[in-house]
Amino acid sequence: MGGSFPRAATAIAGVATFGVGECPGWTTLEMAARAGQLAIADAGMRMGEVDALFICLPDDILAGLSFAEYLGLSPRFTDCNRTGGSAFMSHVATAATMLAAGYIDTALIAYGSNQRSAGGKLSTPVGSNGWEAPYKPLFPVSSYALAASRHFHEFGTTRRQLAEVAVAARAWANTNAEAFAKGPLGIDEVLAARMLSSPISVKDCCLVTDGAAAIVMTRTDRARDCPVPPVPVLAAAAATWHNAISQMADLTTTAAAESGPRAYAMAGIAPGDVDVVQLYDAFTINTILFLEDLGFCPKGEGGRFVEDGAIGPGGRLPVNTNGGGLSCCHPGMYGLFAIVEAARQVRGQAANQIADVEIALAHGNGGVLSSQATVILGSTATI
Repeated sequence: MGGSFPRAATAIAGVATFGVGECPGWTTLEMAARAGQLAIADAGMRMGEVDALFICLPDDILAGLSFAEYLGLSPRFTDCNRTGGSAFMSHVATAATMLAAGYIDTALIAYGSNQRSAGGKLSTPVGSNGWEAPYKPLFPVSSYALAASRHFHEFGTTRRQLAEVAVAARAWANTNAEAFAKGPLGIDEVLAARMLSSPISVKDCCLVTDGAAAIVMTRTDRARDCPVPPVPVLAAAAATWHNAISQMADLTTTAAAESGPRAYAMAGIAPGDVDVVQLYDAFTINTILFLEDLGFCPKGEGGRFVEDGAIGPGGRLPVNTNGGGLSCCHPGMYGLFAIVEAARQVRGQAANQIADVEIALAHGNGGVLSSQATVILGSTATI
């Protein structure tokens, strides 16, 4: 069942990023607010037009209230849904349905994190549960290492194939001025990197950066009056299958196998219709798992699919064209940055612009492969 969704009734009218990489001296709230101001300006709107706020911050469980207060707004609706990096795709789903119903008129979705400047470590209150903790896993990397190990066992996937993902991400980042990690990165360097939790090395892991992002959503008919052509939201679907990795039924199949097909049905498209793909690549195994679960290749073929630069510049499928969480930025939660990059590609404004993008997919991952959410964006030609 695809589910009911107001296909193309709403659109992204403004996007912005701020403080990507290092942003010393700013709080998370200040960063999110600045990104929000920039996105509102990009949409040609005034902050006072915003009547719904969607946000989650790494250090404030009541961020919706703090955000409203800081911006001087009295919104009709606030949402601080926290499912990890997939939360922002879920925010898009909620905002789209509320906008289409006329419950709200303008939604601002924002995020900010200063985790690199504030200490240089992953900022999260989450850890292993009481049943996993006695085994002393490194959270969250050991959970992803389990998934990678099982994929190796089931399908013959190799560390060299994981390395292909990291190398492709760096190749995109090297031509993106905003990306934090630049410079040569080869397969052998990734393979020689320090092991964290076998088979995941430091080069298989996302960055620890600062960064903020924001998007503005409104109804598509209204967005047509904005300075930049609207980016209609064709679909948004989410699925949650577990919390702890020990409760994951199959370590090689994620809930993207549910959210993806539902999103395709809502949008009325197939994977082959997607021009660019932005995936939450907290670890190299993520990209392989999601490419499979979202239907870009058969289950078990993800490792072979990414070989020989297939997802890098000039490859068969442009994936994470900004450099992703592995080389562009990863300020605790990356999901909103994937949406921004997808929207920029549809707009024709991306640093590594792909020609003739009509449909872009952004996929978010939360927890330890726990929550998956898929957003499909299109150009006005897809309406």
